[in-house]
Amino acid sequence: MAHASQLTRAGVRQQRRVRTFACALLALLMLELGGCGGTARQDLSASQQHIVRSGETLFSIAWRYGKDPVDVARWNRLGDGSLIYPGQIIRLTPPAGTVGRTIARPSPAASKPLPRIPAQPSPSWAWPTRGRISVDFGGKPGAGTGVLIDGQAGQPIRAAAAGRVVYAGGGLIGYGQLIIIKHNDTYLSAYGYNASLLVKEGTAINKGQQIATMGEGPERKARLHFEIRRNGKPVNPRQYLPGR
Repeated sequence: MAHASQLTRAGVRQQRRVRTFACALLALLMLELGGCGGTARQDLSASQQHIVRSGETLFSIAWRYGKDPVDVARWNRLGDGSLIYPGQIIRLTPPAGTVGRTIARPSPAASKPLPRIPAQPSPSWAWPTRGRISVDFGGKPGAGTGVLIDGQAGQPIRAAAAGRVVYAGGGLIGYGQLIIIKHNDTYLSAYGYNASLLVKEGTAINKGQQIATMGEGPERKARLHFEIRRNGKPVNPRQYLPGR
């Protein structure tokens, strides 16, 4: 019995050593993640940052917060913004002169001037689908950041200008199945409430090419939500679309 008791005490001590080692390993891992940007940046408040989730792109994140994706890429030094990953911390405000509160002087990366934002002309626009505008820019129901165009379920939705698809999915609340097209570094367009998406992210699109079919918007009516954004900010599409 004494021998069994000694074995039990030895087992308890072994378990304690294992737990201690595991805790130390976890603490070290957290420190390493913090150094690699895996945890929230200490110099940013919750409203100044976004944690990337699976399926998100730089453009969908910028769209959500009404930011210019070119700005967001510059602030985070992301190049074209294609290399983002789940769990990454994205800055939503311009960087300060230092990286963190514990650093006494700016790092070499922080001291470099940010690249200038290019100003590019508006493309030649066309109507994305047939139908009348039932809700104008700033109106309700809808997001208020575009126009609602009435139509028939399943009718073609076409690219209003040539460009490249930078988002295609249903991850943005309030837009349904959404497509965002980048026309240049200044202009984007978006097409929401689709029934089906016919293009994928990265696809080069011609003006007038069918990209989706119309689905249901607010009040269960067949509608297209259409937006144009200039430098990340919504603008009235009527200012750009040709007269009918």
